[in-house]
Amino acid sequence: MHQEHSLFPEHFYTELKKELQSITDYWITYSVDEKRSGFVGQRDHENNLVPEANKGIILNTRILWSFSAIAKFSGDTKALQLATRAFNYLYDFSRDKKYGGVYWELNAEGIPVNRKKQVYAQAFAIYGLSQYYLITQEETAKTWAISIFELLEKHAFDRENEGYIEAFQEDWSVVEDMRLSEKDQNAEKTMNTHLHVLEAYTLFYTIYPDAKVKKSLENLINLFLDRFLTKNGHFHLFFDKKWQLLSSTISYGHDIEAAWLLIEAAKVTENGELLQKTEKIALIVAKTFLKEGYIRGNGVLNELDQTSGRLDTDRHWWPQTEAMVGLLYAYKINPDEIYKSAIIDIWDFTKTHIIDHKNGEWFFRIDENNQAYTSEDKLGMWKCPYHNSRALISLLDRF
Repeated sequence: MHQEHSLFPEHFYTELKKELQSITDYWITYSVDEKRSGFVGQRDHENNLVPEANKGIILNTRILWSFSAIAKFSGDTKALQLATRAFNYLYDFSRDKKYGGVYWELNAEGIPVNRKKQVYAQAFAIYGLSQYYLITQEETAKTWAISIFELLEKHAFDRENEGYIEAFQEDWSVVEDMRLSEKDQNAEKTMNTHLHVLEAYTLFYTIYPDAKVKKSLENLINLFLDRFLTKNGHFHLFFDKKWQLLSSTISYGHDIEAAWLLIEAAKVTENGELLQKTEKIALIVAKTFLKEGYIRGNGVLNELDQTSGRLDTDRHWWPQTEAMVGLLYAYKINPDEIYKSAIIDIWDFTKTHIIDHKNGEWFFRIDENNQAYTSEDKLGMWKCPYHNSRALISLLDRF
């Protein structure tokens, strides 16, 4: 432990700890819906509340995970109270009492306005509930997580072709439009959803070490190695039901996030062969990432269309944090200074350009000239405390 702690300068840890507290304070101060139950649906770039904004399931399940994880890590009693608030809100309003699972979107009053069963959202429900159970031992959370797991295995898992179908109608019947957001491609199988099912099942297995969960988790790891991984250290993003590739785009943030999440998944299965494979792949992905997706002094790029060569040079908030964690895992496998210096460099870039020192929290994204996009939310359907709090906890937890 002592040796690892001396990996980085002392101020690095001090800054991470301070920033984790800052993120916690922001969400405690600005996310609670004082007018109704649960949490507000939206705050704009300047932190102004958008009244009557809809409430998305991704925001709320990630709030549940984040406050639970922060409370477990730091012992923050207010965070624990808000984790309970998040759990109660989800249980009372987002839970489909008839067909099971969680709704995609509610209005400000808590009435479902989009009842679609997005598998990505069900995964985040399992993830948040598992983290909440770890700190509270609330049996209702565990039981609910088990029921969603069983629904996914029954309806979403493709027994013929392997993998998980992206989305369904509220009653788990076929749906035409499977997209997570308007930015996404309409595909039956996506890397992003599989990644977060993997992540959810990894934590879920620690609270429910059932043979079925282990089998599903090992199956997911193998899918990443056999289907999603490219020859040059990226992960393909969009496929049809029979695994025909539908896109040539690669996402640098998803690449490096998958590298460490695969290792964690292999660890909990206690499958030594899979762990060796995932560690080997993580090094390949990390090397490709450093070569293509990261610019020293300028952070992590967003994505590349490999066919057209079009590079999206925006810097989104979440790939910066995932990069620090993924590169730390690479460093642990192969202690090369290149990983260590990149971690410190990405943190320096993040604290200078991504953290909003005026209004708190982090900018959603900045352009290549480090100017923030003022049209993006500070808090919203997709802007949550999960990526940055998780990365800071992961970095601090390992020392």
